[in-house]
Amino acid sequence: MGKKAQEELKISYAELDEYLHINHSVYMRVGSKVYYITDANENYWRAQDTSIRNHKNHFVDCSDLVPTLGEFLSLRFVNGHTIEETFDQAHFYASVSGEKE
Repeated sequence: MGKKAQEELKISYAELDEYLHINHSVYMRVGSKVYYITDANENYWRAQDTSIRNHKNHFVDCSDLVPTLGEFLSLRFVNGHTIEETFDQAHFYASVSGEKE
C-alpha cells in the first residue's frame, strides 16, 4: 500500500483499465470517501475503504475480490454504483510506492 499522491491524475474512464494493468493500484475519491483500488498479488482485484483499518493497520476491503479487472470495474461498491457510473464525480490519485500512508 502506497501513499496517495497530492496531484490528481488526468485520466479518462477508457484509460483506467490500462493504467491499473500497468500501475496495479490507484486511489479514487468520490465525495468524502477515498478508495484504494488494487490488485492482490497481481491475480485478483479489489477496492478498499481507506477510512477503516484492520488490526494490521491495512485498509479494509469494501468490494468482492474478483479475478479480472473487467469483473472488478462492473462491481457496485460505490454506494451501490460502479466506477463507470460514478466516474464523473471521481478524482484519481497515483499510489506513490514505498511510502506508507
